[in-house]
Amino acid sequence: MAYTTIDNPELYFQTKLYTGNGGTQSITLDGSENMQPDWVWVKQRGGTTNHKTSNSVTGATKALQPNDTDAEATDSDGITSFDSNGFSLGAGGDYNGSSNTQVAWCWKKQAGIFDIVTYTGNGSNRTISHNLGAVPTMMVTKVRSTTNQWLVYHKSMGNTETMKWDDTSAATTQSNLWNSTTPTSSVFSVGTHTGSNLDGGTFVIYLFGDKQGVSKMGSYTGNGNADGTFVYTGFKPAFVMVKQTNASGEGWHILDNKRSGVNGDMERLLANSSNAESNYAGNLDLLSNGFKTRINDAGVNGSGASYIFMAFAENPFVTSTGVPATAR
Repeated sequence: MAYTTIDNPELYFQTKLYTGNGGTQSITLDGSENMQPDWVWVKQRGGTTNHKTSNSVTGATKALQPNDTDAEATDSDGITSFDSNGFSLGAGGDYNGSSNTQVAWCWKKQAGIFDIVTYTGNGSNRTISHNLGAVPTMMVTKVRSTTNQWLVYHKSMGNTETMKWDDTSAATTQSNLWNSTTPTSSVFSVGTHTGSNLDGGTFVIYLFGDKQGVSKMGSYTGNGNADGTFVYTGFKPAFVMVKQTNASGEGWHILDNKRSGVNGDMERLLANSSNAESNYAGNLDLLSNGFKTRINDAGVNGSGASYIFMAFAENPFVTSTGVPATAR
């Protein structure tokens, strides 16, 4: 059934393009309704700069970088506040360099869609409460207090496998990371792995859920063909992140509906890389109910290759009143 109870996904996720001014500025989101974000991820589009993320739980000026393993840092000239319909910036070059074109992906905490939890590691098997209100289908954790990698749980890989957000490696078995335990609607589990439960380490974990018409985590198999695999999401995607799981060398491809003109002319950023965006012509189409790969490329559609994805909606496929979405 394609109908959704949430007719405006922009209440919970939006992409914003803006140009830096080298000073301070407030960024207003473009959606049809106001959204105060709880997590903002910023990347300069045209230059080699680090990705930057801040959240409302640890504080706007506390920054982590998805493309590397660095500990959390205080960026007083980065994101300075989360506002009623956007966020404010200082003069930091990675965030707001003069005349730099930037992209910001913004999420709001909402039951069934997205949650943020902080915790302190103890080195022993344990469960930790969350407020997602649904079974998480993807989780990403990072120790804030020291250098270590970003570690990913995804429902399609199961509770003994992980991937690293900051590099191009394939999925690996780490049974002590999530304690070989699938998360529930109230708790997630961590084991003795230092990447998820370093004794005395301070952590942040981002939890995502599948919400009809809004968000979807899933997997697919590539066919290595220009008439590539169609992936059903149940909505018109605004944001898609894809990663090959069965081989190393391919990064975390990020594509969205704001940085691209039309289908077949998409701009790609890699979550694991500081590189500027690059044209990825013909790679995939964003459709009214999912996305379709359009390239023979290991990044998104290698023959027989396995992929995981996370996607967030621009519009539901069919609204609560029966109005269908249109493709781009």
